[in-house]
Amino acid sequence: MPTDVFPSRKKSIIALAAAALVGAAGAGAITSHALLQDRAQTVANASATGPNGTAAPLNTAPSSGSVATPATITLPDFSRITEQRGPGVVNISVTGTVKTSGNGSPFPGMDPDDPVFQFFKRFGGIPQQQGPREQTVRGQGSGFIVSSDGVILTNAHVVQDAKDVTVKLPDRREYKAKVVGTDPKTDVAVIKIDAKDLPYLPLGNTRDLKVGEWVLAIGAPFGFENTVTAGVVSAKGRSLPDDSFVPFIQTDVAVNPGNSGGPLFNARGEVVGINSQIYSRTGGYQGVSFAIPIEVATKVRDQILKNGKASHARLGVVIQEVNQAFADSFKLDKPEGALVSSIEKGGPADQAGLKVGDVIRKLNGQAIVASGDLPALVGQSTPGDKITLEVWRDGKQQELSARLGDANEKAAKLASADTSAEQGRLGLALRPLQPQERRDAGVDTGLMIEDTDGPAELAGLHPGDVLVAVNGTPVKSVDQVRGLIDKSSKSVALLIQRDGQKIFVPVRLG
Repeated sequence: MPTDVFPSRKKSIIALAAAALVGAAGAGAITSHALLQDRAQTVANASATGPNGTAAPLNTAPSSGSVATPATITLPDFSRITEQRGPGVVNISVTGTVKTSGNGSPFPGMDPDDPVFQFFKRFGGIPQQQGPREQTVRGQGSGFIVSSDGVILTNAHVVQDAKDVTVKLPDRREYKAKVVGTDPKTDVAVIKIDAKDLPYLPLGNTRDLKVGEWVLAIGAPFGFENTVTAGVVSAKGRSLPDDSFVPFIQTDVAVNPGNSGGPLFNARGEVVGINSQIYSRTGGYQGVSFAIPIEVATKVRDQILKNGKASHARLGVVIQEVNQAFADSFKLDKPEGALVSSIEKGGPADQAGLKVGDVIRKLNGQAIVASGDLPALVGQSTPGDKITLEVWRDGKQQELSARLGDANEKAAKLASADTSAEQGRLGLALRPLQPQERRDAGVDTGLMIEDTDGPAELAGLHPGDVLVAVNGTPVKSVDQVRGLIDKSSKSVALLIQRDGQKIFVPVRLG
Protein backbone atom coordinates (compact mmCIF):
# COMPACT_ATOMS: atom_id res chain seq x y z
CA MET A 1 0.00 0.00 0.00
CA PRO A 2 1.21 3.55 -0.54
CA THR A 3 3.25 5.26 2.11
CA ASP A 4 4.16 8.87 2.80
CA VAL A 5 7.28 8.53 0.65
CA PHE A 6 7.30 6.76 -2.70
CA PRO A 7 9.23 3.49 -2.77
CA SER A 8 12.28 3.80 -5.02
CA ARG A 9 12.51 1.57 -8.09
CA LYS A 10 15.45 1.80 -10.48
CA LYS A 11 14.90 1.96 -14.23
CA SER A 12 17.66 1.73 -16.80
CA ILE A 13 15.91 3.71 -19.49
CA ILE A 14 12.80 5.36 -18.13
CA ALA A 15 12.07 6.62 -14.63
CA LEU A 16 8.44 6.03 -13.75
CA ALA A 17 7.04 8.15 -10.94
CA ALA A 18 3.79 6.89 -9.51
CA ALA A 19 0.90 9.26 -9.79
CA ALA A 20 -0.58 8.47 -6.42
CA LEU A 21 -0.06 8.90 -2.72
CA VAL A 22 0.07 11.58 -0.05
CA GLY A 23 3.38 13.37 0.41
CA ALA A 24 6.00 14.40 -2.11
CA ALA A 25 8.77 12.21 -3.46
CA GLY A 26 12.26 13.49 -2.76
CA ALA A 27 14.49 14.80 -5.50
CA GLY A 28 15.79 12.03 -7.68
CA ALA A 29 13.26 9.48 -6.42
CA ILE A 30 12.25 7.00 -9.08
CA THR A 31 8.88 5.43 -8.45
CA SER A 32 6.23 3.56 -10.34
CA HIS A 33 2.57 2.71 -10.10
CA ALA A 34 0.02 1.50 -12.60
CA LEU A 35 -3.65 2.24 -12.71
CA LEU A 36 -7.03 0.86 -13.19
CA GLN A 37 -10.46 1.81 -14.03
CA ASP A 38 -14.09 1.44 -14.77
CA ARG A 39 -17.20 -0.56 -13.98
CA ALA A 40 -20.55 -1.30 -15.66
CA GLN A 41 -21.13 -2.97 -18.99
CA THR A 42 -23.28 -0.24 -20.51
CA VAL A 43 -22.01 2.73 -18.57
CA ALA A 44 -20.80 4.37 -21.76
CA ASN A 45 -24.40 4.69 -22.86
CA ALA A 46 -26.20 4.98 -19.54
CA SER A 47 -24.33 7.92 -18.07
CA ALA A 48 -24.68 10.24 -21.01
CA THR A 49 -26.20 13.62 -20.95
CA GLY A 50 -27.59 13.65 -24.46
CA PRO A 51 -31.35 13.64 -25.15
CA ASN A 52 -31.33 9.96 -26.15
CA GLY A 53 -29.38 8.78 -23.09
CA THR A 54 -26.01 8.50 -24.86
CA ALA A 55 -22.87 10.49 -24.18
CA ALA A 56 -23.44 13.91 -25.64
CA PRO A 57 -20.55 15.46 -27.57
CA LEU A 58 -19.18 18.37 -25.59
CA ASN A 59 -17.42 20.04 -28.47
CA THR A 60 -17.94 20.61 -32.15
CA ALA A 61 -15.45 19.14 -34.62
CA PRO A 62 -15.38 19.03 -38.43
CA SER A 63 -17.32 15.97 -39.63
CA SER A 64 -15.95 15.70 -43.14
CA GLY A 65 -12.83 13.77 -44.07
CA SER A 66 -11.08 16.93 -45.24
CA VAL A 67 -8.49 18.74 -43.16
CA ALA A 68 -10.09 21.61 -41.28
CA THR A 69 -8.61 25.06 -41.58
CA PRO A 70 -7.58 26.83 -38.38
CA ALA A 71 -10.62 29.11 -38.67
CA THR A 72 -13.06 26.16 -38.42
CA ILE A 73 -11.44 24.38 -35.44
CA THR A 74 -13.46 24.48 -32.23
CA LEU A 75 -11.62 23.77 -29.00
CA PRO A 76 -13.25 21.38 -26.52
CA ASP A 77 -15.23 22.99 -23.72
CA PHE A 78 -13.19 21.79 -20.74
CA SER A 79 -15.37 23.74 -18.30
CA ARG A 80 -18.44 21.87 -19.49
CA ILE A 81 -16.69 18.49 -19.23
CA THR A 82 -15.57 19.38 -15.71
CA GLU A 83 -19.05 20.52 -14.69
CA GLN A 84 -20.76 17.40 -16.07
CA ARG A 85 -18.17 14.72 -15.21
CA GLY A 86 -16.51 16.15 -12.13
CA PRO A 87 -19.19 14.83 -9.71
CA GLY A 88 -18.18 11.27 -10.68
CA VAL A 89 -14.51 11.70 -9.67
CA VAL A 90 -13.61 10.85 -6.07
CA ASN A 91 -10.69 11.19 -3.67
CA ILE A 92 -9.47 8.03 -1.93
CA SER A 93 -7.66 8.01 1.42
CA VAL A 94 -6.22 4.83 2.91
CA THR A 95 -4.56 3.76 6.13
CA GLY A 96 -2.71 0.56 6.84
CA THR A 97 0.39 -0.90 8.40
CA VAL A 98 3.77 -2.08 7.16
CA LYS A 99 6.39 -4.08 9.01
CA THR A 100 9.65 -2.30 9.72
CA SER A 101 12.92 -4.20 9.80
CA GLY A 102 13.86 -5.61 13.18
CA ASN A 103 17.58 -4.85 13.15
CA GLY A 104 17.70 -3.24 16.58
CA SER A 105 18.11 0.20 15.05
CA PRO A 106 17.28 3.27 17.16
CA PHE A 107 15.60 4.59 14.00
CA PRO A 108 13.29 2.51 11.74
CA GLY A 109 15.14 1.24 8.69
CA MET A 110 18.59 2.46 9.77
CA ASP A 111 21.48 0.43 8.37
CA PRO A 112 23.28 -1.46 11.20
CA ASP A 113 26.58 -0.48 9.53
CA ASP A 114 25.72 3.21 9.77
CA PRO A 115 28.18 4.99 12.16
CA VAL A 116 25.23 6.69 13.91
CA PHE A 117 23.66 3.29 14.58
CA GLN A 118 26.95 1.96 15.95
CA PHE A 119 27.24 5.01 18.23
CA PHE A 120 23.81 4.46 19.78
CA LYS A 121 24.39 0.72 20.01
CA ARG A 122 27.67 1.25 21.87
CA PHE A 123 26.57 3.99 24.25
CA GLY A 124 22.90 3.01 24.65
CA GLY A 125 21.55 6.51 24.15
CA ILE A 126 18.18 5.32 22.68
CA PRO A 127 16.21 2.13 23.40
CA GLN A 128 16.73 -0.54 20.79
CA GLN A 129 14.02 -2.09 18.62
CA GLN A 130 13.70 -5.79 19.21
CA GLY A 131 12.38 -7.63 16.18
CA PRO A 132 10.09 -6.30 13.44
CA ARG A 133 7.17 -4.06 14.33
CA GLU A 134 4.22 -2.56 12.50
CA GLN A 135 4.13 1.07 11.49
CA THR A 136 0.99 2.97 10.45
CA VAL A 137 1.11 4.48 6.96
CA ARG A 138 -1.31 6.69 5.06
CA GLY A 139 -1.83 7.31 1.39
CA GLN A 140 -4.08 9.09 -1.06
CA GLY A 141 -5.14 8.66 -4.65
CA SER A 142 -8.03 9.27 -7.01
CA GLY A 143 -10.79 7.17 -8.51
CA PHE A 144 -14.05 7.43 -10.42
CA ILE A 145 -17.57 6.04 -10.09
CA VAL A 146 -18.68 3.60 -12.80
CA SER A 147 -22.12 2.58 -11.53
CA SER A 148 -24.85 4.31 -9.60
CA ASP A 149 -24.68 1.75 -6.76
CA GLY A 150 -21.16 2.81 -5.76
CA VAL A 151 -18.67 0.75 -7.77
CA ILE A 152 -15.42 2.71 -8.17
CA LEU A 153 -12.26 2.10 -10.20
CA THR A 154 -8.80 3.09 -8.98
CA ASN A 155 -5.22 1.80 -8.88
CA ALA A 156 -4.33 -1.44 -7.18
CA HIS A 157 -1.34 0.22 -5.52
CA VAL A 158 -3.58 2.89 -3.99
CA VAL A 159 -5.47 0.32 -1.90
CA GLN A 160 -2.80 -2.36 -1.55
CA ASP A 161 -2.58 -3.68 2.04
CA ALA A 162 -5.06 -1.02 3.17
CA LYS A 163 -7.01 -1.67 6.38
CA ASP A 164 -9.30 1.33 5.99
CA VAL A 165 -10.36 2.95 2.71
CA THR A 166 -12.32 6.21 2.74
CA VAL A 167 -13.95 7.70 -0.35
CA LYS A 168 -14.74 11.41 -0.43
CA LEU A 169 -17.18 12.71 -3.02
CA PRO A 170 -16.94 16.20 -4.55
CA ASP A 171 -20.00 17.24 -2.47
CA ARG A 172 -17.85 16.43 0.64
CA ARG A 173 -19.79 13.29 1.65
CA GLU A 174 -17.52 10.50 2.90
CA TYR A 175 -17.99 6.72 2.85
CA LYS A 176 -16.05 3.71 4.04
CA ALA A 177 -15.19 1.53 1.04
CA LYS A 178 -14.72 -2.19 0.57
CA VAL A 179 -11.96 -3.48 -1.70
CA VAL A 180 -13.73 -5.87 -4.06
CA GLY A 181 -10.54 -7.01 -5.78
CA THR A 182 -7.18 -5.92 -7.19
CA ASP A 183 -5.06 -6.95 -10.16
CA PRO A 184 -1.37 -6.09 -9.60
CA LYS A 185 -0.45 -7.06 -13.19
CA THR A 186 -2.45 -4.11 -14.55
CA ASP A 187 -2.61 -2.14 -11.29
CA VAL A 188 -6.40 -2.07 -11.52
CA ALA A 189 -8.61 -2.22 -8.45
CA VAL A 190 -12.35 -2.24 -7.86
CA ILE A 191 -13.75 -0.80 -4.64
CA LYS A 192 -17.36 -0.22 -3.55
CA ILE A 193 -19.22 2.14 -1.24
CA ASP A 194 -22.70 1.64 0.20
CA ALA A 195 -24.62 4.36 -1.64
CA LYS A 196 -27.32 4.76 -4.27
CA ASP A 197 -28.15 7.06 -7.17
CA LEU A 198 -24.57 8.24 -7.53
CA PRO A 199 -23.36 10.13 -10.63
CA TYR A 200 -21.21 7.82 -12.73
CA LEU A 201 -19.03 8.35 -15.77
CA PRO A 202 -19.60 7.24 -19.37
CA LEU A 203 -16.84 5.12 -20.89
CA GLY A 204 -15.39 5.64 -24.34
CA ASN A 205 -12.83 3.63 -26.29
CA THR A 206 -9.24 4.07 -27.38
CA ARG A 207 -9.87 2.67 -30.85
CA ASP A 208 -11.20 6.05 -31.97
CA LEU A 209 -8.70 8.04 -29.90
CA LYS A 210 -6.23 9.84 -32.15
CA VAL A 211 -2.71 11.08 -31.48
CA GLY A 212 -2.92 14.84 -31.11
CA GLU A 213 -6.47 14.74 -29.74
CA TRP A 214 -7.35 16.81 -26.67
CA VAL A 215 -7.68 14.97 -23.36
CA LEU A 216 -8.42 16.09 -19.80
CA ALA A 217 -7.64 14.67 -16.35
CA ILE A 218 -9.34 15.22 -13.00
CA GLY A 219 -7.73 14.12 -9.74
CA ALA A 220 -6.03 15.19 -6.51
CA PRO A 221 -2.34 15.88 -7.22
CA PHE A 222 -0.43 16.29 -3.95
CA GLY A 223 -3.80 16.16 -2.18
CA PHE A 224 -5.28 19.19 -4.00
CA GLU A 225 -8.77 17.85 -4.60
CA ASN A 226 -10.77 18.26 -7.83
CA THR A 227 -7.81 19.53 -9.85
CA VAL A 228 -8.28 19.71 -13.63
CA THR A 229 -5.40 19.48 -16.13
CA ALA A 230 -5.47 19.13 -19.92
CA GLY A 231 -3.23 18.26 -22.86
CA VAL A 232 -3.09 16.07 -25.93
CA VAL A 233 -2.50 12.42 -26.73
CA SER A 234 1.20 12.11 -27.49
CA ALA A 235 1.26 8.42 -28.54
CA LYS A 236 -0.68 5.17 -28.21
CA GLY A 237 0.39 1.62 -27.43
CA ARG A 238 3.46 2.52 -25.38
CA SER A 239 5.20 -0.44 -23.72
CA LEU A 240 6.86 0.41 -20.39
CA PRO A 241 9.28 -1.60 -18.25
CA ASP A 242 7.56 -4.09 -15.90
CA ASP A 243 4.16 -3.28 -17.41
CA SER A 244 4.03 -5.70 -20.32
CA PHE A 245 0.27 -6.28 -20.01
CA VAL A 246 -0.63 -2.64 -20.66
CA PRO A 247 -0.36 -0.72 -23.97
CA PHE A 248 -0.25 2.74 -22.39
CA ILE A 249 -1.69 5.98 -23.73
CA GLN A 250 1.03 8.63 -23.59
CA THR A 251 -0.08 12.23 -23.01
CA ASP A 252 1.35 15.58 -22.01
CA VAL A 253 -1.37 16.09 -19.39
CA ALA A 254 0.12 17.25 -16.07
CA VAL A 255 -0.15 14.22 -13.75
CA ASN A 256 1.45 14.15 -10.30
CA PRO A 257 1.39 12.08 -7.11
CA GLY A 258 -2.26 11.89 -6.04
CA ASN A 259 -3.62 11.67 -9.61
CA SER A 260 -3.29 7.87 -9.64
CA GLY A 261 -6.58 6.17 -10.33
CA GLY A 262 -8.23 9.29 -11.75
CA PRO A 263 -9.94 9.35 -15.16
CA LEU A 264 -8.59 10.58 -18.48
CA PHE A 265 -11.39 12.06 -20.63
CA ASN A 266 -11.61 12.58 -24.36
CA ALA A 267 -13.12 15.75 -25.83
CA ARG A 268 -16.62 14.23 -25.62
CA GLY A 269 -16.35 13.73 -21.89
CA GLU A 270 -15.94 9.95 -22.06
CA VAL A 271 -13.36 8.11 -19.94
CA VAL A 272 -10.68 6.65 -22.21
CA GLY A 273 -8.02 5.83 -19.65
CA ILE A 274 -6.84 5.78 -16.04
CA ASN A 275 -3.98 8.15 -15.23
CA SER A 276 -1.16 5.93 -14.10
CA GLN A 277 2.49 6.84 -14.47
CA ILE A 278 4.85 9.66 -15.32
CA TYR A 279 8.35 9.91 -16.69
CA SER A 280 10.36 11.77 -14.09
CA ARG A 281 13.85 12.26 -12.71
CA THR A 282 12.55 14.35 -9.82
CA GLY A 283 9.39 12.54 -8.69
CA GLY A 284 7.21 15.27 -10.25
CA TYR A 285 5.67 15.85 -13.66
CA GLN A 286 8.12 16.54 -16.48
CA GLY A 287 5.89 16.60 -19.54
CA VAL A 288 5.28 12.89 -20.17
CA SER A 289 2.48 10.91 -18.52
CA PHE A 290 0.81 7.57 -19.17
CA ALA A 291 -2.71 6.20 -18.80
CA ILE A 292 -4.11 2.66 -18.89
CA PRO A 293 -6.57 2.20 -21.81
CA ILE A 294 -10.19 1.88 -20.72
CA GLU A 295 -10.53 -1.49 -22.50
CA VAL A 296 -7.83 -3.03 -20.30
CA ALA A 297 -9.48 -1.72 -17.14
CA THR A 298 -12.95 -2.81 -18.26
CA LYS A 299 -11.82 -6.37 -18.85
CA VAL A 300 -10.17 -6.52 -15.43
CA ARG A 301 -13.20 -4.93 -13.76
CA ASP A 302 -15.61 -7.45 -15.26
CA GLN A 303 -13.47 -10.38 -14.10
CA ILE A 304 -13.10 -9.00 -10.58
CA LEU A 305 -16.83 -8.40 -10.23
CA LYS A 306 -17.58 -11.89 -11.49
CA ASN A 307 -14.79 -13.97 -9.94
CA GLY A 308 -13.15 -11.73 -7.35
CA LYS A 309 -9.89 -11.74 -9.31
CA ALA A 310 -8.50 -11.23 -12.81
CA SER A 311 -6.83 -13.83 -15.03
CA HIS A 312 -4.27 -13.21 -17.75
CA ALA A 313 -3.11 -15.48 -20.52
CA ARG A 314 0.46 -16.50 -21.28
CA LEU A 315 2.20 -17.77 -24.40
CA GLY A 316 5.36 -19.04 -22.73
CA VAL A 317 8.10 -17.21 -24.62
CA VAL A 318 10.88 -14.74 -23.89
CA ILE A 319 11.13 -12.10 -26.61
CA GLN A 320 13.41 -9.30 -27.77
CA GLU A 321 12.99 -6.18 -29.89
CA VAL A 322 13.72 -6.51 -33.60
CA ASN A 323 16.18 -3.78 -34.57
CA GLN A 324 17.64 -3.09 -38.01
CA ALA A 325 20.56 -5.47 -37.46
CA PHE A 326 18.17 -8.32 -36.61
CA ALA A 327 15.98 -7.42 -39.60
CA ASP A 328 19.02 -7.67 -41.89
CA SER A 329 20.07 -10.96 -40.28
CA PHE A 330 16.66 -12.60 -40.67
CA LYS A 331 16.00 -11.00 -44.07
CA LEU A 332 12.98 -9.03 -42.89
CA ASP A 333 11.72 -6.13 -44.98
CA LYS A 334 11.52 -3.88 -41.90
CA PRO A 335 12.54 -4.03 -38.21
CA GLU A 336 9.17 -5.10 -36.79
CA GLY A 337 7.93 -8.00 -34.70
CA ALA A 338 8.89 -9.90 -31.55
CA LEU A 339 12.02 -12.08 -31.73
CA VAL A 340 11.69 -15.31 -29.75
CA SER A 341 14.86 -15.84 -27.69
CA SER A 342 13.61 -18.59 -25.35
CA ILE A 343 10.64 -20.93 -25.06
CA GLU A 344 9.01 -22.43 -21.98
CA LYS A 345 9.38 -26.19 -22.20
CA GLY A 346 5.97 -27.80 -22.56
CA GLY A 347 4.26 -24.41 -22.59
CA PRO A 348 1.71 -23.11 -25.12
CA ALA A 349 4.35 -21.80 -27.55
CA ASP A 350 6.33 -25.05 -27.38
CA GLN A 351 3.20 -27.10 -28.06
CA ALA A 352 2.29 -24.82 -30.96
CA GLY A 353 5.67 -25.46 -32.62
CA LEU A 354 7.29 -22.07 -32.10
CA LYS A 355 11.08 -22.10 -32.26
CA VAL A 356 13.87 -19.91 -30.92
CA GLY A 357 14.69 -17.43 -33.68
CA ASP A 358 11.13 -17.10 -34.93
CA VAL A 359 9.89 -13.54 -35.36
CA ILE A 360 6.23 -13.19 -34.40
CA ARG A 361 4.70 -10.58 -36.71
CA LYS A 362 0.95 -10.92 -36.14
CA LEU A 363 -1.44 -12.26 -33.50
CA ASN A 364 -4.97 -12.94 -34.72
CA GLY A 365 -4.29 -10.62 -37.64
CA GLN A 366 -3.08 -7.73 -35.45
CA ALA A 367 0.38 -6.51 -36.39
CA ILE A 368 3.22 -6.79 -33.86
CA VAL A 369 5.29 -3.69 -34.58
CA ALA A 370 7.23 -3.35 -31.30
CA SER A 371 8.00 -6.41 -29.20
CA GLY A 372 5.90 -4.97 -26.37
CA ASP A 373 2.78 -5.31 -28.54
CA LEU A 374 2.87 -9.10 -28.13
CA PRO A 375 2.62 -9.43 -24.32
CA ALA A 376 0.00 -6.67 -24.27
CA LEU A 377 -2.20 -8.59 -26.72
CA VAL A 378 -1.60 -11.92 -25.01
CA GLY A 379 -2.23 -10.44 -21.56
CA GLN A 380 -5.59 -9.09 -22.64
CA SER A 381 -6.66 -12.53 -23.85
CA THR A 382 -8.25 -15.19 -21.66
CA PRO A 383 -6.49 -18.40 -20.61
CA GLY A 384 -7.65 -21.16 -22.92
CA ASP A 385 -8.17 -18.86 -25.92
CA LYS A 386 -6.97 -20.22 -29.25
CA ILE A 387 -4.86 -17.73 -31.19
CA THR A 388 -3.28 -17.62 -34.64
CA LEU A 389 0.33 -16.45 -34.94
CA GLU A 390 2.03 -15.27 -38.12
CA VAL A 391 5.76 -15.95 -37.77
CA TRP A 392 8.85 -15.38 -39.89
CA ARG A 393 11.11 -18.45 -40.03
CA ASP A 394 13.99 -19.27 -42.38
CA GLY A 395 13.10 -16.34 -44.63
CA LYS A 396 9.48 -17.44 -45.05
CA GLN A 397 6.11 -16.60 -43.56
CA GLN A 398 4.36 -19.32 -41.54
CA GLU A 399 1.11 -19.55 -39.62
CA LEU A 400 0.80 -21.38 -36.30
CA SER A 401 -2.04 -21.92 -33.84
CA ALA A 402 -1.62 -21.88 -30.07
CA ARG A 403 -3.88 -22.31 -27.06
CA LEU A 404 -2.94 -19.82 -24.36
CA GLY A 405 -2.11 -20.86 -20.81
CA ASP A 406 -2.71 -19.09 -17.51
CA ALA A 407 -0.14 -16.48 -16.45
CA ASN A 408 -0.86 -17.24 -12.80
CA GLU A 409 0.34 -20.81 -13.15
CA LYS A 410 3.93 -21.60 -12.24
CA ALA A 411 6.09 -21.29 -15.33
CA ALA A 412 7.92 -24.40 -16.45
CA LYS A 413 11.65 -24.52 -17.06
CA LEU A 414 12.67 -22.80 -20.27
CA ALA A 415 13.88 -24.90 -23.14
CA SER A 416 17.55 -25.00 -24.07
CA ALA A 417 19.28 -24.30 -27.39
CA ASP A 418 22.71 -24.41 -29.05
CA THR A 419 25.33 -22.01 -30.49
CA SER A 420 28.34 -21.28 -32.80
CA ALA A 421 30.80 -18.62 -34.15
CA GLU A 422 33.99 -17.94 -36.08
CA GLN A 423 36.89 -15.47 -36.18
CA GLY A 424 37.22 -13.58 -39.51
CA ARG A 425 34.36 -11.18 -40.29
CA LEU A 426 32.67 -12.01 -36.99
CA GLY A 427 35.57 -11.51 -34.60
CA LEU A 428 35.13 -14.66 -32.50
CA ALA A 429 37.55 -17.39 -31.50
CA LEU A 430 35.56 -20.59 -30.85
CA ARG A 431 36.06 -24.14 -29.67
CA PRO A 432 33.77 -27.13 -29.05
CA LEU A 433 32.22 -27.48 -25.59
CA GLN A 434 33.62 -30.06 -23.22
CA PRO A 435 31.08 -32.59 -21.82
CA GLN A 436 31.07 -30.91 -18.40
CA GLU A 437 30.62 -27.48 -19.99
CA ARG A 438 27.61 -28.76 -21.93
CA ARG A 439 26.09 -30.09 -18.72
CA ASP A 440 26.79 -26.86 -16.87
CA ALA A 441 25.31 -24.77 -19.67
CA GLY A 442 22.33 -27.08 -20.10
CA VAL A 443 22.80 -27.41 -23.87
CA ASP A 444 23.32 -30.41 -26.14
CA THR A 445 25.47 -28.55 -28.65
CA GLY A 446 27.19 -25.22 -28.91
CA LEU A 447 30.57 -23.54 -29.05
CA MET A 448 32.54 -21.82 -26.32
CA ILE A 449 33.66 -18.27 -27.08
CA GLU A 450 37.38 -18.17 -26.24
CA ASP A 451 38.12 -14.63 -27.38
CA THR A 452 36.41 -11.67 -29.04
CA ASP A 453 37.58 -8.96 -31.38
CA GLY A 454 36.22 -6.42 -33.85
CA PRO A 455 32.44 -6.69 -34.52
CA ALA A 456 31.78 -9.32 -31.82
CA GLU A 457 33.58 -7.31 -29.16
CA LEU A 458 31.73 -4.14 -30.15
CA ALA A 459 28.43 -6.05 -29.89
CA GLY A 460 29.18 -6.91 -26.25
CA LEU A 461 30.14 -10.58 -26.53
CA HIS A 462 32.55 -11.92 -23.90
CA PRO A 463 34.88 -14.89 -23.50
CA GLY A 464 32.96 -17.58 -21.64
CA ASP A 465 29.69 -16.94 -23.49
CA VAL A 466 28.23 -19.98 -25.23
CA LEU A 467 27.20 -19.50 -28.85
CA VAL A 468 23.99 -21.45 -29.42
CA ALA A 469 22.71 -20.41 -32.85
CA VAL A 470 23.36 -18.15 -35.81
CA ASN A 471 20.32 -16.52 -37.45
CA GLY A 472 18.14 -19.05 -35.65
CA THR A 473 20.11 -22.10 -36.81
CA PRO A 474 21.61 -24.19 -33.97
CA VAL A 475 25.33 -24.71 -34.50
CA LYS A 476 27.59 -27.66 -33.71
CA SER A 477 30.92 -26.81 -35.33
CA VAL A 478 33.12 -23.90 -36.30
CA ASP A 479 32.86 -24.90 -39.97
CA GLN A 480 29.08 -24.69 -39.77
CA VAL A 481 29.36 -21.19 -38.31
CA ARG A 482 31.72 -20.13 -41.11
CA GLY A 483 29.21 -21.35 -43.67
CA LEU A 484 26.38 -19.40 -42.05
CA ILE A 485 28.51 -16.26 -41.83
CA ASP A 486 29.50 -16.56 -45.50
CA LYS A 487 25.80 -16.58 -46.45
CA SER A 488 25.14 -13.42 -44.45
CA SER A 489 25.69 -9.96 -45.86
CA LYS A 490 25.40 -7.05 -43.40
CA SER A 491 24.78 -8.62 -40.02
CA VAL A 492 23.97 -11.80 -38.11
CA ALA A 493 21.85 -12.58 -35.06
CA LEU A 494 23.74 -14.70 -32.55
CA LEU A 495 21.89 -16.60 -29.83
CA ILE A 496 24.12 -16.48 -26.76
CA GLN A 497 23.81 -18.22 -23.41
CA ARG A 498 25.28 -16.28 -20.50
CA ASP A 499 24.72 -16.95 -16.80
CA GLY A 500 21.92 -19.36 -17.59
CA GLN A 501 20.04 -16.83 -19.77
CA LYS A 502 19.67 -16.86 -23.55
CA ILE A 503 19.64 -13.63 -25.54
CA PHE A 504 19.97 -12.70 -29.19
CA VAL A 505 22.83 -10.32 -29.97
CA PRO A 506 22.97 -8.54 -33.35
CA VAL A 507 26.47 -8.29 -34.83
CA ARG A 508 27.38 -6.08 -37.78
CA LEU A 509 29.82 -8.06 -39.90
CA GLY A 510 33.26 -6.65 -40.68
